[in-house]
Amino acid sequence: MLWHKCHNKRILPWKEEKDPYRIWVSEIILQQTRAEQGILYYHRFLSKFSSLKKLADAPLEDIYKVWEGLGYYNRARNMHETAKKIMQNWQGKFPSDYDSILSLKGIGPYTAAAISSFAFRLPYAVVDGNVFRVLSRFFGISAVIDSTEGKKLFSALAQDCLDASLPHLYNQAIMDFGATICKPEQPVCNTCNLKRKCFAYKNKKTGELPVKSKKKEVKKRYFLFLIYKYKGKVAIELRFENDIWKNLYQFPLIEVNKASLFENPSEVAELKLIHKKNIINITKPVKQQLTHQLVYGKGIICKGKPDANQQQKLEWVAVNDLKNRPFPRLIHQLMNQELTELLSEK
Repeated sequence: MLWHKCHNKRILPWKEEKDPYRIWVSEIILQQTRAEQGILYYHRFLSKFSSLKKLADAPLEDIYKVWEGLGYYNRARNMHETAKKIMQNWQGKFPSDYDSILSLKGIGPYTAAAISSFAFRLPYAVVDGNVFRVLSRFFGISAVIDSTEGKKLFSALAQDCLDASLPHLYNQAIMDFGATICKPEQPVCNTCNLKRKCFAYKNKKTGELPVKSKKKEVKKRYFLFLIYKYKGKVAIELRFENDIWKNLYQFPLIEVNKASLFENPSEVAELKLIHKKNIINITKPVKQQLTHQLVYGKGIICKGKPDANQQQKLEWVAVNDLKNRPFPRLIHQLMNQELTELLSEK
């Protein structure tokens, strides 16, 4: 707490915030996003949806558009559902007890503790990656932090360490300490005021703690997007499947299961049905790294229309209107200046 008062220089727009709606927005954004990147989205989100009611009343597509680029779009979908539930069940007022907050969709123990302590000064300890790291190193705990047993152990320890009289300050202090001093790589141990009592520092184990489970194997996927151009318009479709990018738009997609087919699209059976003279160009490959997937993409630019069966699920939009629809980052990489100019040509 002394470090937080005298030495913590980390400035973030949501610190000292007491409005539970704004705290909730910041915490959901930060679930899978670095704080430095999250600042821009935090301001952008609140400028568009300044209140819980505005969020609840907004079309989901508008929320996705503001969220565009953050990834993990189920966070935005859950926020929309939760906002509507609060409007219906709590008359638009954010619930003020931990159990009610925890019952809301998309809110787990960490987020519930953060909102409870920061907005309502309730004595609940937050346990995020920064807290795991500080506690593991300081106390010398080698339990796997992302295991069920490890989560229970660290949650109990964090609660024991909490300053119940000032939970908001303590929680902010330990998270900032982990982010700026007890960092994942190259922790600033020489200036750390806890080093004399820190197990990891005294035993030269800062590089070994905390202990995480082995990473899952990254799955590679290969997407070929058919970019149909017809009378100044381009065909797009909405992703409905329970897969990545659900409820975002894309160009009609062919997914191939081999890198060789991705590198040589002319060998793909579906593309053989498109006459060669109707294929204008093939874009350079792009890629997007997701948590457990690495997705590669190419655009196959075509003249004319697809077959009648495929057209049923397509929407034709003007090239200039593409910017108003929410697309995954991979497709934004495809839609570079060169492609936009090509599509705009008559």
